[in-house]
Amino acid sequence: MHDLPIKAVLDRLCATRSPRQLANDPLSFCHRYRDPLDREVAAVISSAFAYGAVGIILRTLESIFDHMGPSPRRYVECFQPERGLRDFNAFKHRFNDGRDLCALLWCIRLMIREAGNVEEFFLRGHDDSAPDVTESLNRYSTAALALDYSPLFGQESFPKSSSFPFLFPAPHSGSACKRLCMFLRWVARPADGIDLGIWRGISPSQLIIPVDTHIQRICGYLGFSGRRSADWRTAREITAALRRLDPFDPVRYDFALAHLGISEGCNGVDPAACAACPIAGICPQQGAITTIRKGL
Repeated sequence: MHDLPIKAVLDRLCATRSPRQLANDPLSFCHRYRDPLDREVAAVISSAFAYGAVGIILRTLESIFDHMGPSPRRYVECFQPERGLRDFNAFKHRFNDGRDLCALLWCIRLMIREAGNVEEFFLRGHDDSAPDVTESLNRYSTAALALDYSPLFGQESFPKSSSFPFLFPAPHSGSACKRLCMFLRWVARPADGIDLGIWRGISPSQLIIPVDTHIQRICGYLGFSGRRSADWRTAREITAALRRLDPFDPVRYDFALAHLGISEGCNGVDPAACAACPIAGICPQQGAITTIRKGL
């Protein structure tokens, strides 16, 4: 396969992105708000809990934003830990509980109080001359976890029972940092009806693709990575392949590729789904399935 045919197919795939796919994505909650400051806060929260089955993610976020009212920014600026712990006492999203959610809301409040907004807090550790956001994410997560959470936990360190640090992974640990990379894609890519374009301090060329199970599998089919672990090395390897297609905005392909799995049913084993897939012409997996099917 050659890059130009792949690029043409993937460019056409991006053109098929739809409101239906957006509605089936945690990013949809950010589009509920017009004010960029509300969208920024909504993006931090929505991306933080974007793990697990998409239906569960959407229900979790619905419960959070229903409680926060018309302005997430105003809510976090006025957030009080004591009341939050009462209000979100029953909250649960897999292994994160109400205390973790309140710690995130408190974290956002502190970021805003220290830097004016989340972008400026992030940019304190960002190098706009770096090839990508690897070190920026390391610094951001370190700084976020170093804030004072004693009003939530009653101690300077996080108790072993808290899963709050899971919300701020870092590349230096080897994590793919899927949710943080997704957050950066949402806020730093140009506004295009899907992504928000509300940050100006990070170049889209520096972004790293958020690697979930769908991206890892589909990009493996396309030969963008041969690695089996969904880790930071895999994320950078896939991004490097996409950068050959678009050096200025490599992760613009992420939403469309991910929704082949999230919304369109691509699982790599269903011949009907493969036959209807818009990237079937460049995906060797369709040929493999067809061969297996003929041999049955």
